Amino acid sequence: MNSLTLFYDSRCPLCAAEMQRLAGWNRRGILQFADMRAEGFDAQRWGVTLAQMDAQLHAATDDGRVLVGIDAIAAAYQAVGLGWLVWPLTWHFARAFWQRNYRWFARNRYRASKWLGYGCVDGVCDTRFR
Repeated sequence: MNSLTLFYDSRCPLCAAEMQRLAGWNRRGILQFADMRAEGFDAQRWGVTLAQMDAQLHAATDDGRVLVGIDAIAAAYQAVGLGWLVWPLTWHFARAFWQRNYRWFARNRYRASKWLGYGCVDGVCDTRFR
């Protein structure tokens, strides 16, 4: 893999903070970051709707494959040399468990941001990843 583009929600402080962490570990420059909330962003370019992209983390490889959810997470961590942190996500027999739990977390990411002290007002968080 030469590059991996992560499509993230910049309005989610927890998400933006995670992208910042990944960017700090991105010494080989494999990861690229695209804010799906940026003006002019078009999810259709990747064959998905913005609602689908908003529901789970999406990533695109340099050959055009789109990875979703735990596959996107695992690929991002592997790209920065930290695949060992997410190796349970790659277990075939536990895949359904991790997918179900990740989907729940993704649906509740604003609430999780608030619980973790990032703070949101009325469910809207506008912390920009830089």
